[in-house]
Amino acid sequence: MTQAIPVMAAQAAIHAFANPETLAATLAEMVANALAAQPKATLAVSGGTTPVKFFKALARIPINWSAVTITLVDDRWVPKTSPRSNAGLVKKFLLQGRAAAAKFVPLVNKADTPEAGKKTANAAIASLLPFTAAILGMGDDGHTGSFFPGGDRLAAALAPDSGQCVESMRAPAAIEPRITLTLPVLLEAGYLALHIQGQAKRDILAAALQPGPVEDMPIRAILARQPGPEIFWCP
Repeated sequence: MTQAIPVMAAQAAIHAFANPETLAATLAEMVANALAAQPKATLAVSGGTTPVKFFKALARIPINWSAVTITLVDDRWVPKTSPRSNAGLVKKFLLQGRAAAAKFVPLVNKADTPEAGKKTANAAIASLLPFTAAILGMGDDGHTGSFFPGGDRLAAALAPDSGQCVESMRAPAAIEPRITLTLPVLLEAGYLALHIQGQAKRDILAAALQPGPVEDMPIRAILARQPGPEIFWCP
C-alpha cells in the first residue's frame, strides 16, 4: 500500500553554504557540540564520498572522544577491507587523530548474510540508543540509509512499531545486500541532519519535500519528522 507523506518545504531548515569545506566545518561543529553535551554520546554516520570532508573536520575537534561511540546508518554486507565498506571509510577518515579514541560498533559481522547477522547487529545497536546524533545522506533516487525504493524489506525498515533496530535490505539499485538502521531509531536521534551536495541533490530534495508516496522517495519519511531534520547543502 502506498503511503502519502505530507511534507511542507517551509518546515525544512535548509542551511546553504558556498562550498563543501565550509559546510563540513559547520556540520562538524554542530555534531561535536551535541556529542560534548553528553557524558556518554553515540553517533551514527553515513558512507559515500560526500561525508569525507565532514569526517576529517569532525576528527580534528577536541572533545572527549573516549566517551563517544560511533556506528553507521547503513553498510554494504562486504568485508571491512573492501573499498565499498562504509566501516572501512569511517576508520580511514573519521577514526583518526583525536577521534581515534572513540569506540566503533560496526553493523556488519561475521555472518554470511545480513539476514543471518541481523540478530547480532540488532543487539549491538540496541545498547547505543537513543543516538545523540545521526547524520544522513540522500541518493539520486531519494533513498537514505538503505531505504531503497523497491527494497525487499523497505516496509519493515520504515515500520513505526517493528521493535527492530536494524533491517536487512536487498534492492536492484543497492548492488550488494545491505543492513540499515530502521526509521524509528533514526527519528529518535537527539540531533538529526541531512548532508547533501550539488544542484541535482537540491532538485531531488525539492521533489521529496512535496507530498507523495514514501515508497517512491523514502527520504520523505525522514523529512516528515517533527521537528524536521536540519539540512546542510552546498553546490
